[in-house]
Amino acid sequence: MPRISDIEMLEKAEQPSVAIRTTTSADKLHALIGESYGKLAAYLNSQGRLMADVPYVAYHTMDMQNLDVEMGFPLASPLPGDGDIQPSQIPAGKYVFCMFQGSYADVEPVYADMATWINDHKLAPAGPAYEAYYNGPDIAPDLELTMILMPVR
Repeated sequence: MPRISDIEMLEKAEQPSVAIRTTTSADKLHALIGESYGKLAAYLNSQGRLMADVPYVAYHTMDMQNLDVEMGFPLASPLPGDGDIQPSQIPAGKYVFCMFQGSYADVEPVYADMATWINDHKLAPAGPAYEAYYNGPDIAPDLELTMILMPVR
């Protein structure tokens, strides 16, 4: 059974990152994330750098047939990028967030709950949704831990 923590707000400072942004369909997303994280890890290794936080995926659109997604690694300071790996950032601002423990396949109702919370608190979405992954896909699905962040104004 998935577990959802309380929905809360936080304020984030800008977080530099390197990322790969592309479009894909939902059925190809899992493989794309793995491939992109591999490229990003190799790039950071070649630069002698480490992630400053856990990997993320930003969902610029939620069209399941044509997702505009950004797979990224947060950094302590910016890097220039190379090829399809580009400098990016998680913008500063106010975010609604919650922690979700359970299979990524069961995350959709969390988004609905967060949208209701945002509406109930007279806020409005202000950019892409972010999912930060605290463990990998090799862990038991009921133990997967994801922070979902939605920028608001």
